[in-house]
Amino acid sequence: MLLKKRSLQRSARHGWKLRLAVLPCIAGLALLASGALAAQPPVGLGTDGAFAVVAGQAVTNTGSSTINGNLGVSPGAAVTGFPPGTVNGTIHAADAVAGQAQLDLTTAYNSAAGRTPFTAVPADLTGLTLDPGVYNNSSALSLTGALTLDAQGNPDAVFIFQAGSTLITGSGSTVNLINGAQPCNVFWQVGSSATLGTTTNFAGNILALTSISMDNGVTLAGRALARNGSVTLINDTITAANCSTAGTTPGSGSTGSSGSSGSGGGKSGGGGTTQGAGGGSSGGGTAKFTTAPPLVSKPGVGPCVNRTFEATVSGKRISKVIFSFGGRVIATRSKAPFTASVNPGTGRHSLTAYVTFSGATPAKTLKFAVKSCTAAKLSIKPNGTPGFTG
Repeated sequence: MLLKKRSLQRSARHGWKLRLAVLPCIAGLALLASGALAAQPPVGLGTDGAFAVVAGQAVTNTGSSTINGNLGVSPGAAVTGFPPGTVNGTIHAADAVAGQAQLDLTTAYNSAAGRTPFTAVPADLTGLTLDPGVYNNSSALSLTGALTLDAQGNPDAVFIFQAGSTLITGSGSTVNLINGAQPCNVFWQVGSSATLGTTTNFAGNILALTSISMDNGVTLAGRALARNGSVTLINDTITAANCSTAGTTPGSGSTGSSGSSGSGGGKSGGGGTTQGAGGGSSGGGTAKFTTAPPLVSKPGVGPCVNRTFEATVSGKRISKVIFSFGGRVIATRSKAPFTASVNPGTGRHSLTAYVTFSGATPAKTLKFAVKSCTAAKLSIKPNGTPGFTG
């Protein structure tokens, strides 16, 4: 499939709009939507960085939902359904911490809403592959299949989506992160409410003006942050996404961010790095990756991973490890050995281990960049978007 991108032309009132010329070939059509030219800094979340869920009025759960991170409600105070739901963090209901989280959410929401220049996109994002940038639809955004976000090898790449009103996903929809994209650097600013359909695998921080509803079996690598309304869950999993601070040079592990007594420093793996995590002096818990994927050398690619491998987290006083790869939860382990089988897939992805401990040690997030020997495909099939024909 052949793709040709024409230049971006600036609109006086509407920011940057993308014009694409698509050349047909025997195989069909392909489209790559390119983001705004200027690199964007991440949206500052303030104290919301410690939260997986924040609501203005209430958080309501049905079934065995799992929240990996803090839960906050303010100015409302209603938190129902925990148990049977599980919060691997602290619940703050109408206290000073939750109040500050709401203030920081307002700041983050306004920051995301004001980002320019932006690229205008169709309401349905299904089938698109997007580069880092700001994407806007003044009416609404939806997803009924797969959306791919390509960081182009930059783990600091930022993606910001601005929806004039709603964000709605259909059942089984997926946000795929490739070539180093991290869910912590994806932001969805929603002008009213967001609804994630049954079994959606979603990535990013949802900043909704009103409410957020997650249907049965949704997996969210990011955060559900609602300013004025409620967050509603049904057998869902939300894991607060924190960015890796490891360097980009192979083998350059970095020390964990908490506690001088923890064991930091990561092993190299897959042409990327591990972020070690110190346990800190509080509680005595430690955790780090103790295995690395087997590397091979491929011409033009360098050190890479060409087969499924076992990832292992070891340490002290570990109570649970949740493994995610490319923004999707792939395994949950509540007893040793804390291992997960990882298929490297295509391109570069981030392997994440969210670790909780017995005792007072705060939860840790370990990151591992894995580069597959198979290059990611940067093309998509047209899906009925106006202006494109087969």
